[in-house]
Amino acid sequence: MSQLINNVLVMGVSGCGKTTVGQLVAEKLGIPFFDGDDFHPQENIDKMTQGIPLDDADRHGWLLKLNEQFITHSPCVIACSALKPAYRDLLKINNERLDVLYLKGDYQTILHRLEARSGHYFKGEAMLKSQYDTLVEPSDCEATILDIREDAWTLAEQVVLAKRSAA
Repeated sequence: MSQLINNVLVMGVSGCGKTTVGQLVAEKLGIPFFDGDDFHPQENIDKMTQGIPLDDADRHGWLLKLNEQFITHSPCVIACSALKPAYRDLLKINNERLDVLYLKGDYQTILHRLEARSGHYFKGEAMLKSQYDTLVEPSDCEATILDIREDAWTLAEQVVLAKRSAA
């Protein structure tokens, strides 16, 4: 069945649930999961730890590494913010069969989630504001838009059911 499954990008701002939903989708589909955060170079991690938002130049090489993961481990699921169309375009290089899941949530809900999270290098309300300022939401033609007010298990189940019925 995995030959029929496209690669899956789970995108959205920090704190929206990309890792949790992505892991569940990958587990249910029986394909590998990769957290995009694990591929940041140390310089990016250092910036974010200091509360400094990343810019396009910081993200470029990181996105190319994630694109390489998609190609090397196809099919797989990767959680990555992918905030702009240009970022998503980099992830689609030689990876045209990419299903995009956009975890959409309001600012206050996500800020509350981030404030409750410990042990993560993404720090501060300024960084979340920067992500929302950078975010160019995909249309419903470009992505499956999922409301994060639903629990992660329900979201993953919706995705897997849709993928199986499309196969």
